[in-house]
Amino acid sequence: MTDISKLGEFGLIRHLTDGLKPKNTSTVRGVGDDCAVMHYPDKEVLVTTDMLMEGVHFDLTYIDLEHLGYKSAMVNISDIFAMNGTPRQLTVSIALSKRFTVEDMERFYNGLRAACDKWGVDIVGGDTTSSYTGMAISITCIGECAKDEITYRDGANDTDLICVSGDLGAAYMGLQLLEREKTVYYQQVDEARKKNDKRALEHLAHFQPDFAGKEYLLQRQLQPEARGDVLEQLRNLGIRPTAMMDISDGLSSELMHICEQSSCGCRVYEKNIPIDYQTAVMAEELNMNVTTCALNGGEDYELLFTVPIGDHEKIQQLNDVKLIGHITKKEFGRMLVTRDNNEFELKAQGWNPLKE
Repeated sequence: MTDISKLGEFGLIRHLTDGLKPKNTSTVRGVGDDCAVMHYPDKEVLVTTDMLMEGVHFDLTYIDLEHLGYKSAMVNISDIFAMNGTPRQLTVSIALSKRFTVEDMERFYNGLRAACDKWGVDIVGGDTTSSYTGMAISITCIGECAKDEITYRDGANDTDLICVSGDLGAAYMGLQLLEREKTVYYQQVDEARKKNDKRALEHLAHFQPDFAGKEYLLQRQLQPEARGDVLEQLRNLGIRPTAMMDISDGLSSELMHICEQSSCGCRVYEKNIPIDYQTAVMAEELNMNVTTCALNGGEDYELLFTVPIGDHEKIQQLNDVKLIGHITKKEFGRMLVTRDNNEFELKAQGWNPLKE
């Protein structure tokens, strides 16, 4: 293993970014100068940024650095897609403690590059520094969109249809599965240490949880995919969403954002919320309500969008997109209609990183 101090800050940057070639004509100059240079003559520029903190947003007990790099890029790329834009450039800044090596950062950048290559995004810069508290990641993604095609959160109108891509709750179930296995592992370690059972500790050093039949849940948590493919379908069918977000904090929270900013209400039908079979099985195993998980789990990175009611027939032609409800006037509230036709007010109970 190579100590990062042997390369230094700029040596590490050169090592990790060697061979990066621009894919976009808007990238005039990437890594290697004081600033990246980009040129957008006829488009609006979209900029999004996320900070990921070890112990808050990720746990290196169960996510490897390559998956972490991939996920770090994808969650930012997803934000550009949520504006109906095209991602073009990305910067990455990392703070590292001394326990990380050059090889660790190579694995992180392998994941980062894989995500960027999938959507034709250029890595154009960033920063590295030291940390006393583990790892911190800050990613900024830059994209473009024609002015009249940008989709905001505030454009939903009465009678618009509410749609989601993919399925919901699987990433949250994947997280619960990983947390459960982590708890079991450390409980066994503690018991072995109390008994001074060296054979058990040696066995636990090679502990491998059994995730058979739950692979999809792990993939959804550890390797989320931004849904640029859905935007391509919408454009091919001539569908222009009136409002759109990606589902990072949970369906309920994102719907509340759209309703708040569009000054409207909504009706969402429980029976229409798309849920994968593995998600339902895992929720039952953990004695959790699967609809609650789908509404509030978060980290699905699917697209939530509204379209005019006149596009109903076109929506039926979309692959992997489900119609889950419709927009109403504000005075009718924001309601979940259950399978037995009872109505309950939606509550934003999704992920809140600043909540105590």
